[in-house]
Amino acid sequence: MQRTLPWNWYFEPEILRREQETIFRRSWQYVGHEGQVREPGSYFAGRAGDVPVVVTRPEDGGLRAFLNVCRHRGTVLVEGEGRRATLQCPYHAWTYGLDGSLRAAPRSDETAPRDELGLLPLRVETWGPFVFVNPSEEGPTLRETLGELWDALAFDELEFHHRVEYELESNWKVACENYLECYHCAVAHPGFSAVVDVSPDAYLLEEHRWHWSQFAHARGNGAAGSFHFVWPNLKLNVYPGRPNLSIGPVWPEGPERSRGFLDYFFAAGEDDAWIRDLLELDDQVGREDTALVERVQRGVRSGVLGEGRLLGESERLIAGFDGLVRDALA
Repeated sequence: MQRTLPWNWYFEPEILRREQETIFRRSWQYVGHEGQVREPGSYFAGRAGDVPVVVTRPEDGGLRAFLNVCRHRGTVLVEGEGRRATLQCPYHAWTYGLDGSLRAAPRSDETAPRDELGLLPLRVETWGPFVFVNPSEEGPTLRETLGELWDALAFDELEFHHRVEYELESNWKVACENYLECYHCAVAHPGFSAVVDVSPDAYLLEEHRWHWSQFAHARGNGAAGSFHFVWPNLKLNVYPGRPNLSIGPVWPEGPERSRGFLDYFFAAGEDDAWIRDLLELDDQVGREDTALVERVQRGVRSGVLGEGRLLGESERLIAGFDGLVRDALA
């Protein structure tokens, strides 16, 4: 049996500091969808780990992303989403165009180098309607990161429905590892297991360089579903049945706290009763997983045992994830 990550990696502040630097500031992360910036003059704020970002659609129609931090004194510039011609800092009213250029800085010398004080640009790419940002200029493209997943899913029928936000009293890695196995499903998710065949022969696992996939079928009608995790923190769910998808990240809020969201997409005109039933099931699974990961956090932080064990086949996707964590921290 393979060893888990050292359990002190799930609660020590220094480990989280290194993860923010070597993982979250160097990776592609989902921040929102193009519907939030469909029209020129629109923007939305998001985050990549602990890095605040803002995505904009300037009048030229291009998609841009910037560090959401004023170049003057470091204030987070904007929150939420909307439409406006400029982004103005609430601290001293430094004002930026949606193209990132500094437009005004009250009381500043007219000879100040405004061309050097625009917002810091970040890499931004889209996959279907999904917007990703990478704080680092280096590393693979989004398409290279997604690999085989890039062409595996179809989004043409889907429209944004709503977003759900959540908080966990657990380390972010506990939440990710929980998502990467269904070994616990028969025990902890009776409602899900009544709908989806979670037996080892029917629930299939796939490993890739930067993502991991789980494939399942509905009991009775055999409809296919899939659940994908993209390094370092993205969950993507397609339940068996009619067109549906939910996507969202989980980030560290502290060594033992996490926060995340899921954006839900359904086909236009889909039956409200069917959507309601699926959301009730998904919410039930979410509540059950919250209880599980918070129990794990209380256990690993006890400090008596140094590590755990992984079951070779059923938990091999966790082993792949843990390997990338080890590589990053090394």
